[in-house]
Amino acid sequence: MGKKEVMIVNEAVGGGGDGKIQLKKQLGLMNGVGIIVGIIVGSGIFVSPKGVLLEAGSVGLCLTVWALTGLICSVGAICYAELGTCILSSGADYGYILQAYGNLPAFLFLWVCLVVLVPTGNAITALTFANYVLQPVSCKEEGPPQAAVTLLAALCITLLTFINCTNVKWATRVQDIFTCTKIVALVIIIITGLVKMVMGSTENFQNAFEGSTKEPGRFALAFYSGLFSYSGWNYLNFVTEELKEPYKNLPRAIMISLPMVTVIYLLTNVAYFAVLSPAEMLASDAVAVTFADRTLGVMAWVMPVFVACSTFGGLNGAIFTSSRLFFVGARNGHLPGFLATINMNKLTPFPSLLFGCLTSLIMLSSSDIYSLINYASFVEALFIGMSIGGLLILRVTKPELERPIKISLVYPIFYLIVCVFLVITPLTSSPWECLMGLIVIASGIPFYFLGVLWKKKPAGFMIMLRKVTILSQKLFYAAPEEQKEE
Repeated sequence: MGKKEVMIVNEAVGGGGDGKIQLKKQLGLMNGVGIIVGIIVGSGIFVSPKGVLLEAGSVGLCLTVWALTGLICSVGAICYAELGTCILSSGADYGYILQAYGNLPAFLFLWVCLVVLVPTGNAITALTFANYVLQPVSCKEEGPPQAAVTLLAALCITLLTFINCTNVKWATRVQDIFTCTKIVALVIIIITGLVKMVMGSTENFQNAFEGSTKEPGRFALAFYSGLFSYSGWNYLNFVTEELKEPYKNLPRAIMISLPMVTVIYLLTNVAYFAVLSPAEMLASDAVAVTFADRTLGVMAWVMPVFVACSTFGGLNGAIFTSSRLFFVGARNGHLPGFLATINMNKLTPFPSLLFGCLTSLIMLSSSDIYSLINYASFVEALFIGMSIGGLLILRVTKPELERPIKISLVYPIFYLIVCVFLVITPLTSSPWECLMGLIVIASGIPFYFLGVLWKKKPAGFMIMLRKVTILSQKLFYAAPEEQKEE
């Protein structure tokens, strides 16, 4: 590829003159809000808010946890506003950990996302989507056949990957449409619940704090359940390079999205308790559907449809953002170089999207993917804590970094105290999940030494890897290695 062609590639994909390939800036403020809200509001608030109630022990403490987890995520998002505007590279936590701690910790975050967080999250969301799509046409006693559920989940992942490979605007349009759909569903629940309360259905709010847990371990697990439903609040930082005017739109999108989601979640849970008793909520695996059965009569079928739409939009956002993580990891040499290739015509990270699709489809075939979710919350809290700790480290080690947004140190210190509580406290009540999370992290160390540090690899392996990279360059026309050679 000649110099002129390289310049054309840089201009087309939004690269600068520094030789680093970048994706085109195509996302506006409302796209950013759609990504954050669309990913946060997935299946959790519709399907299993009972996790918070189970550990909290009372209605009052349950609602308090929902409010506090929203506040904590908002504080974390404020910290990410500074990180995302002083480190503009996509990849979010990966880029922040790389800058603050170095290559090994950043690779381990990438590794955990690669083998657990991304494929497991995508698989669970796709399976939830398939279950709710098939529920109205299946036998209520036996449920939909597992083979049909798995096949539809695989089709969902494949279809959304195709959309994301084809056009960034298509992907964001899907995100915006389904974000609106899930907000409509929650508004229906909220209005119905408030009407019930006005009509006198308030008995579940009397003696609201009776039975509240006093065990720190259970209190931490209640927070885990709440934070899991808020997970995704940091995902806009994964696509910072594609955000128009990131100095303005990143913090604005965060400030719009997090308070809105917190208020909606709190009111949704109030609505649930206005209709269902705590015992009924604990007995239900799909609280929103049980709620609809009680209140919407012949229109109760709309709630499974809304849950399906919610999970479909959430999965689309996860596929969109996680592919950028793999793209940036490959661009920095922590993953094979062909994953950092951009399709010149579509301006999408084609190989990274296909790679994420493949790992998610593989995870669908696993029989124990649900157990991995228990480890994911612990691992995610650990790495987010590292990222926010990195903000404090970078203030000392790199004071020269341009910081368009410079927050008070009260925010990261407060969030780190919460993270320490959430990481250490469950060690006493759920040591196995925490141990497995640490084992998954540590399992990446050998791959770091073999894949990154080991420079003198066998000639045959290097030739094969080079052929794959060259083939990818020919197919997609732009890759960082080509630019480095120039």
